[in-house]
Amino acid sequence: MALASSGWMAPGLGAGGHFVPRTLVPIVDRMSALPAIDAALNELPSRRIRRILLATDLSSTSASATDQALELARDLRAELLVVSVIDPSTQLSVGPVHARMDQRRAAREVSAQALVARGRRVGVHVSFLVWEGEPGPSIVEAAVAEQADLIVAGTRGRNRVERLVLGSVSDHILRHAPCPILIVRP
Repeated sequence: MALASSGWMAPGLGAGGHFVPRTLVPIVDRMSALPAIDAALNELPSRRIRRILLATDLSSTSASATDQALELARDLRAELLVVSVIDPSTQLSVGPVHARMDQRRAAREVSAQALVARGRRVGVHVSFLVWEGEPGPSIVEAAVAEQADLIVAGTRGRNRVERLVLGSVSDHILRHAPCPILIVRP
């Protein structure tokens, strides 16, 4: 490989057999450039995923999303925040009687605590929030308030007519979330 007298390297294979593109590349003393590169990288906004928000109703249909969120959090060394929203406009029946809101909240908290313990076993810091409200907007609000870097949510696999009539929490999150979203099928 020929070096030009101007200090530029010609296209072809560079040091270590790495390809050098057709545009000319300046030869840089790598050791002296490292501090400058480190300083420049430290000034850039970090896109590292540090906090993953798992939007879940803690049911068996959201198990795939839960598994995926735990795996991502472990692999990325990120914190996992579990957000479960109880919609007060829906009633949960326990036999012939409707469950009270405090009973619904207690059941969600027990399930969430089990998820916290599961996360600890795989080395993931897990915390949880149980909110009351409309699920879609509440999840987006939680993502903003908790500065989530990624939202993981499941989908129930409804058909188009069901989504049109009933709406879809995952569709709302996709349209309004402040960060990237991963939708996981059951």
